[in-house]
Amino acid sequence: MKAVIIHEHGELDKLKVEEVPEPKYTEDEVVIKVHSAGLNHLDIWVRKGRGNLNLPKPHIPGSDAAGVVVAAGSKVTNVTVGDEVIVNPGLSCGSCEYCNRGEHSECISFGIMGLTRRGTFAEQVAVPSRNVWPKPSHMNFNEAGAFVLSHLTAWRMLMTRAQLKPGQTVLIHGIGGGVALSALQLARLANAEVIVTSSSDEKLERAGQIGADHTINYRSVEDVAQNVKDITSGRGVDIIIDTVGAATWPIDFSAVRRGGKIVLCGVTSDAQAVTNLRTLYWNQLTILGSTMGSEEDLHQMIKAVTKAKLKPIIDSKAKLENIKDATGRMETGRQFGKIVIEVCR
Repeated sequence: MKAVIIHEHGELDKLKVEEVPEPKYTEDEVVIKVHSAGLNHLDIWVRKGRGNLNLPKPHIPGSDAAGVVVAAGSKVTNVTVGDEVIVNPGLSCGSCEYCNRGEHSECISFGIMGLTRRGTFAEQVAVPSRNVWPKPSHMNFNEAGAFVLSHLTAWRMLMTRAQLKPGQTVLIHGIGGGVALSALQLARLANAEVIVTSSSDEKLERAGQIGADHTINYRSVEDVAQNVKDITSGRGVDIIIDTVGAATWPIDFSAVRRGGKIVLCGVTSDAQAVTNLRTLYWNQLTILGSTMGSEEDLHQMIKAVTKAKLKPIIDSKAKLENIKDATGRMETGRQFGKIVIEVCR
């Protein structure tokens, strides 16, 4: 079968499409014929080896996927051969104290498909059966293969960690990326008032078309936080969704209201940032880290998305052989929405 292979960390030229053996599977696993797989920023970090990553080589990246079950282990009972499914990329042991209380993304051995295990950029992938869920019926394979990681991450940030309530105000940095757009969709689903930022007027216009109430071009204004204060009549927002990190961290502390919440899930800029501790305690702020989500988060997110017939925003599609071009588009920030890799058709 064909798969995207990394033999060593580095730039785009390290992505190779090669013939590899079909995956082996255990009694608790299934094999999925991958129809579509979504690109995520995690795939860039894995390729580059960020955080002193030392993966067994060769490695197959890719976290999201939708496809059809083609084989199942003897102990698998939740799916059968022929089922159309999606993959929950979050890997947990299912038996530690955190998993037992339903916090699977806090598992002591938590991992992610394509990071701690061979991933989904392949014609077939072996996955623990507990990580396989029915494909939402209102989505096609491209949509289903591109929504879990970003929408699950956004759901946990907004609903579980920040406890978003209808009518609250939310600031989302860097609209156009997968998690940011997912957060916009979910926040609007909860009847929140949403402010988004970008350096692209085109992206801001499109964000307005899909529900953003206010848009800010951070290259065109002197003070993003002051713009947020102006929009909120000097109050500040209730919740900030930050996928950027160091570049937006100072803005967060100036733009959030007293008693507000800042939720961080990633660092597309630098990971080291100075924190104003006086502002933190005086304004009684809540700083929340968030990674992926639990099985209950996924269940609730899929239930909400299905009821609303919500679909991920798709930027573009590419064949497996064009993985370098597709990844380059995401790496340079040209995308608005998810980039889908069409693996098998």
